[in-house]
Parts: sequence; structure tokens; C-alpha cells
Amino acid sequence: MHHSRLSNIVIDCEVDDLAAAAEFWSRALGKPIASADQDGDGKYAELATAADEPLILLQKVDHPSRVHLDIETDDLEAEATRLEALGARRIAFRERWWVMEAPTGHRFCVVQRQREAFGTRLNAWA
Repeated sequence: MHHSRLSNIVIDCEVDDLAAAAEFWSRALGKPIASADQDGDGKYAELATAADEPLILLQKVDHPSRVHLDIETDDLEAEATRLEALGARRIAFRERWWVMEAPTGHRFCVVQRQREAFGTRLNAWA
């Protein structure tokens, strides 16, 4: 058995200045900036969310801006396989997560658990 849940809402930003994008989305969503440069490389920023809300990340990208979802799991391979059985397909493995595509054409990621506690809104899969 493995577990998964919606983890992150990722705002992909094709911009030169991620800090300006973080400022806009912070004000637009009413969420303070938790980190303007999460890893010190200018690629990720995070808005503050409550423990029971999905994380809101901003990601600097080199493709057109869009929004995608991350599904977090305690078993990356089992969750990717489960989603393939539903019709998704694996696009690429990136460092520590799978980029996948839904049958509808939407891209999303399957990532390792993002928070220490999964919380109450957790799906269990056999």
C-alpha cells in the first residue's frame, strides 16, 4: 500500500525576475512570501500556506508560463505506475520526481513527500 495527495500548486513563470512574479502572486492570492529564493539559485519561490493547504510554489522556467499540480507520495514508482494505469504517461524523470502527462494533455509532477506529516487528506492505494 502507498499513499498520495495533492501537494503543490506550481506557478511556472517564464520571467527574468522571479522575485517580481512572487510579489505579484503573493498580493494576488493574499499569501505572504515564505521564501523568495528557496534553494539560493533563483529557480523557486514559495508563498506561505497553512499546514492543511497545498504548497504554492513559483518556478522559473524556459517554456511558456502555466500552472501545474504536484502529487506527493511515499512511493514514487508505485504512484507513477498507478497513474499510468489510469491513462497518464511518463514524460521525464527530473532529479527526484516524474513529469507526467494526463490523458487530457495536462502536465503534472509526481514528487516525494513534501511535508513531514501527510495530514488527514490522504489517499491510500493498494
